[in-house]
Amino acid sequence: MNYSLAVDIGASSGRLIVGECNKKIHLTEIHRFENQIIEKNGQFCWDLDALFSEIKTGLKKCREAGIEPVSMGIDTWAVDFVLLDEHDKPLTDAVSYRDPRTDGVMEEVIEQFMKERLYLETGIQFQQFNTIYQLYALKKQHPDIFKKAKSFLMIPDYFHFLLTGKKANEYTNATTTQLVNAFTKKWDKDIIEALGFNPDMFQEIKLPTESLGKLKSEWVEEVGFDLEVILPATHDTGSAVVAVPKVADTIYLSSGTWSLIGVENSFPICVTKALDYNFTNEGGMNYQFRFLKNIMGLWMIQEVRRNYDNRYSFAQLVELSKGISFKSTVDVNDPRFLKPTNMIKEIQRYCQETGQQAPEHPGEVAKCVFESLAESYTSAVAEIEDIFEKDFKSINVIGGGCRNELLNQLIADRTKKDVFAGPIEATAIGNLVAQWMALGEIESIQQARKLIYDSFDVKRYVSADRE
Repeated sequence: MNYSLAVDIGASSGRLIVGECNKKIHLTEIHRFENQIIEKNGQFCWDLDALFSEIKTGLKKCREAGIEPVSMGIDTWAVDFVLLDEHDKPLTDAVSYRDPRTDGVMEEVIEQFMKERLYLETGIQFQQFNTIYQLYALKKQHPDIFKKAKSFLMIPDYFHFLLTGKKANEYTNATTTQLVNAFTKKWDKDIIEALGFNPDMFQEIKLPTESLGKLKSEWVEEVGFDLEVILPATHDTGSAVVAVPKVADTIYLSSGTWSLIGVENSFPICVTKALDYNFTNEGGMNYQFRFLKNIMGLWMIQEVRRNYDNRYSFAQLVELSKGISFKSTVDVNDPRFLKPTNMIKEIQRYCQETGQQAPEHPGEVAKCVFESLAESYTSAVAEIEDIFEKDFKSINVIGGGCRNELLNQLIADRTKKDVFAGPIEATAIGNLVAQWMALGEIESIQQARKLIYDSFDVKRYVSADRE
């Protein structure tokens, strides 16, 4: 049996999952580790050295388990990057999208570029932490460092480079920068040069399923075996959407630290209504487009749990919120919830400022978060149906968040649609699918989706008034 290895690193945790592809897909988790933002040199950063060490630890665990994968690929969150100097050394820390360095920067860029023009060319949702604004902030705040930059690599690009010595910008993640032309699918040099970025630092855009070759000899010696490094959709949502079992008449909701809700489409939708609703057209496998909206997601409940000193598990917070009639809600996309000092107090302040009852005990706080998320999803569904001028029959929730049965039911009750939950490990599955397509074990995404449908349980939720 040939094994492939998916390295899936999210904003709160990472995992290495071995997959086998036969008549069904079988997954085995080899290694799991935490990921968190650290404060370094006055900024919120990712500890890339620690993450790369965890990747190598997982590879060694494969060897110890008697498993030698023939291939591997890495996916992570989007928009963040590193800049390398002429010696391929990082020039700065890997600053997180949650860092406030981009406060007010998006507005400065829009003053130079008409908002409509940026959207027409890139099709990307306006968010203050997009790569374009991070780069502009860095250029403005540290021009000397910026001038030294010779290579731009997004986080999974950087890990792939460390493993193989090969530099590339993978397509699905590159599109999230707001610097790729949605129609040519290449770096938009007009935007890049107009903002004073060096176009030569951007690498060739490569597609999922392309191979970067074998491991560097030093890593073969350290982990005990060699394998082929194959690009998946390196943006985790890009991989997750591949694993949606059925896409016809279905809205997908990738539920994790962030919530990504949308549909798969064969072309970008850069019309005024999509701009007004702030939807994005991110690249997908086989040049499909992920037409979606980015919503704050389970980050809020993760922070609530942390603010309670982790006294409650996520399952306990769900249980505490059940049966509570608490109805206050917040706008989960308000920037105040991006990186507040204390999420609980920020939620309470928002409710007080909007004339609502402020949640007090843990069950009320959790219920407020879940009700708010369900409300934001419902609004996004209505916007999608307005743009497409059609009704979608169902919503497919994928990713770790699909285990939250309370939230799944709230979505079904509010939208009046069937909600299908699963598969849980959608991102790792989509990552593996790209590798198997490259290796010739799967011929198409259509074949992969049928295989996924046959391999994993999916639970159905129906609104209470339809039962």
